[in-house]
Amino acid sequence: MPGGLEPTESTEKGITVVLLGEEGKRERIHCNSFTEAISVVREELAPKTVAKIENRNQEIVFTSEEMDIDDWENEWKHAKRRLSVDVEEYDCPYDTVGCFADDHCAQCKMDRVQDQY
Repeated sequence: MPGGLEPTESTEKGITVVLLGEEGKRERIHCNSFTEAISVVREELAPKTVAKIENRNQEIVFTSEEMDIDDWENEWKHAKRRLSVDVEEYDCPYDTVGCFADDHCAQCKMDRVQDQY
């Protein structure tokens, strides 16, 4: 940066979209977020091109050979939403997997109603 301040911190790690085309063509596009990476995949994906999204730990988290980008985006949004929800821990006496402190299973709901009377 001529005439300006140098960044105080930089990182090599980021989200990367890898495009694999015909004849061994490989292109790496660095992105700042998963949202940006999803947009790049949508823009760059062609019929004979495979797109992959690589996370900050260099793990492939999406490949167009295995999943549609729209389906993956929905799963990613759901996972992100689950991580942001702070739910208190609750042990269901019936060991029901889908029973939470704020959303009891049917048996726990019946028990609560019976306890009220």
